[in-house]
Amino acid sequence: MPEISRFLGIIIAMFYRDHSPPHFHAIYGEYDITVEIESGIINGRFPKRAIRLVFEWLELHKDELLENWRLAEARRPLNNLQPLE
Repeated sequence: MPEISRFLGIIIAMFYRDHSPPHFHAIYGEYDITVEIESGIINGRFPKRAIRLVFEWLELHKDELLENWRLAEARRPLNNLQPLE
């Protein structure tokens, strides 16, 4: 699981062989969700406060996440993204 960011106990990752639409995985303890980058659609369960933090981070890094998605499709190394502070 290529980790691209980590903040406040939340791990953000992308997988190289994942399916479209472009999305990332967020893991928090036993919770795991996928978040579609462009639409913000969530699949899975996550605590409400942690979801708010993930969406705040998403808005800061949307363009970088789409670039990482393109890199993953090309099987190239992913860029680390700044954590939420």
